[in-house]
Amino acid sequence: MRMEQLMQLLWTGLLETLYMTIPATLIAYLIGMPLGVLLVVTRKNHMMPAPRFNTVLGAVINFLRSIPFIILLVLLFPVTRAVMGSGIGTRSVIFPLIISAFPYIARMVEGSLNEVDRGIIEAAQSMGSTSWQLIRKVLIPEAMPSLVNGAAICMVTILSYTAMSSAAGGGGLGTIAIVKGLNMRQSDIMYSASILLVLLVQLISLAGSYSTKRIDHRN
Repeated sequence: MRMEQLMQLLWTGLLETLYMTIPATLIAYLIGMPLGVLLVVTRKNHMMPAPRFNTVLGAVINFLRSIPFIILLVLLFPVTRAVMGSGIGTRSVIFPLIISAFPYIARMVEGSLNEVDRGIIEAAQSMGSTSWQLIRKVLIPEAMPSLVNGAAICMVTILSYTAMSSAAGGGGLGTIAIVKGLNMRQSDIMYSASILLVLLVQLISLAGSYSTKRIDHRN
């Protein structure tokens, strides 16, 4: 393949990958972040104890998280068609990406919030802070470095899921590497798309690490 055609193909694949990854990450966080907070604050002996609710929510999240993305992609075809207007295509892949990612994000958020020193929470409670004030002004700000680092990890995970979007007729660098590179035995396309994917992952990881260090008040 000529260099100009290869560059155009990779550029299109990069845009499609970002088109799937960024909206899916943002929407998955809008769903997963509140769920992660609920998993923490509704625990026994926490600020809003609701053990039964916590157990049910945790079980649902664990169930969804345990389904491999490629299987979830197939299972959600009818729902994806109803929600997105089509069951196949690059745009349609965003919906199953969200469903697959938000349980993972909820657990990631839960882990980050659990790192907050209980002494800080108890001190704020003794000063008369409400549950909402504790969440908004204590819990989340104290966990922000870990949350930012977790966001970078989650984005990389979602990015890796896009490589399987070819099963639903989606595009992106992963599809180019597999369908147009590996399956058609065009090694230049396969290696170029793979290297670009690796570089994209490294950029996201570096951005996450840099942002984490910038906002970590402990440093």
